[in-house]
Amino acid sequence: MPGQLLDQVGSGVREDADGFGLLAPDGTAYRVDVTEGVFDQDNPLLARALAGRRVVAFVSPTVDRLYGDRLRAYLDTQMAAGSWSVHRLRTGEHHKTLASVEEVCATAKAAGLDRHGVMLAVGGGIVADVVGFAASMYARGIRYIKVNTTLVGQVDVGVGVKTGVNALRTKNMFGAYHPAHASLNDPAFLRTLPPREIRCGLAEIVKMAVILDEELLRTLERRPHLFLDSSAADGASETYVLRTSMRLMMEELCPNLREHELARLVDFGHTFSPVIETAGDHVLEHGEAVAVDMALSAHIARLLGLTDADTCERIVGLLRRIGLPVHDARTCTPELMTHALRASWERRGRRLHLVVPTAPGKAAFVDELEDLPESLLRSALDALARDGERDGKREGAGNGE
Repeated sequence: MPGQLLDQVGSGVREDADGFGLLAPDGTAYRVDVTEGVFDQDNPLLARALAGRRVVAFVSPTVDRLYGDRLRAYLDTQMAAGSWSVHRLRTGEHHKTLASVEEVCATAKAAGLDRHGVMLAVGGGIVADVVGFAASMYARGIRYIKVNTTLVGQVDVGVGVKTGVNALRTKNMFGAYHPAHASLNDPAFLRTLPPREIRCGLAEIVKMAVILDEELLRTLERRPHLFLDSSAADGASETYVLRTSMRLMMEELCPNLREHELARLVDFGHTFSPVIETAGDHVLEHGEAVAVDMALSAHIARLLGLTDADTCERIVGLLRRIGLPVHDARTCTPELMTHALRASWERRGRRLHLVVPTAPGKAAFVDELEDLPESLLRSALDALARDGERDGKREGAGNGE
């Protein structure tokens, strides 16, 4: 693996100047690097990870437009002639399918990729998920490398081992645990992201702050437009938020890497959001659906007496200040959200394991469906709708309506 490897005997996450190393109790080890100029010719990190193997790279259309020439120039210099190729992969949740996985595998086979070869995914979470799943299946499993170009990719998909695609009208229904051979993260990629993608990444960061780290939460409250406002860029705060989020996620994943234990704090925001996404025909991006889920879960915690009104308002208020939605009228109905609860209950071994905030930086589980009566869910949805109305009025005032 590139970079400095773990040198401790026991399992855990080790942070160093160049990134993070993880050694899970089951012996799985991998590395997540943070680097500048990943496609610069004098940056050897990617070349070391590729190790002269045959490479088939997949990029999103946007990444190809912005960075395709630099990627090709890097591979042309670092790799043997004829040993690599770059291919576009369609993105968007509608293309996160088994058909796309098969397309990746067919492209790799046509390019002569053997069992010693490498699939290279350059893009956001969807590219990493599709290519990673393809790599887990191709020739019964080959190496793949992630170069994560989005904020969601760097703080979430890029630090874990899950791959997957949507199927059977269910988000991430098919997938595999397949650790990347290397996961490379260049913060410079974030400067070219549209604001909506940044906000989606911030939703995943808010998730970690709410359940694990009040200091991270305070930083986001002080600077809700981190990574968004280039005129007020704060490199130190951005580095702190990025690295802290990555470390917290890896520390939570490490003891339970393959999810043998189905109660996971990192599922905060991921109980209602799969239905919000799919039933809404993916009008909301993943991070936006997660934001609505977190706001709903905060109101549920308040109504159950597990957290106070101030903490609930603090969470919902931060999401709104970032510019994330906290309500979706199309999907936040008692019928659909009850369906979401039951679907999560079935998927999690017939235990609900709904993550709810209890205090800033702390969370707990609501484990049984019976603990969440329909009347309480309706009350939480009513409160959520009022939050949404407040956002609508504020937006209308801002537009002079």
